[in-house]
Amino acid sequence: MYRYYNANPHGRHIDDCTLRAISLLTDRDWHEVYNELSYLANQDSLMMDSVAFIEDYLDDRYPRECHYSKTIGEFAREYPYGKYAVSTNGHLTAIIDGYIMDTFDPSNRIMRCAWRIS
Repeated sequence: MYRYYNANPHGRHIDDCTLRAISLLTDRDWHEVYNELSYLANQDSLMMDSVAFIEDYLDDRYPRECHYSKTIGEFAREYPYGKYAVSTNGHLTAIIDGYIMDTFDPSNRIMRCAWRIS
């Protein structure tokens, strides 16, 4: 099930999906996550929204499982409890207790991987 959620402090609809998802899933402020990701990405000379950087960031902190033929909506229904960061091509979304929390509904997108946050 989908619920609208936008953690952007100015309510903007911009390419900040990693910040929105990670801040929600870790109960941290958008700016705090921005500063952390920006610092770490700079250390590796990467963009903080690159797939390689975000997947490495999440892998260093949380267990990963991949489901390359499942939609995000199917995953949300099959995992009704817990917090997950879920990736798809060019996007990261948050799922909390079966609810997809995002600025749009990515339910029909084929997912790549999920990281269990708690």
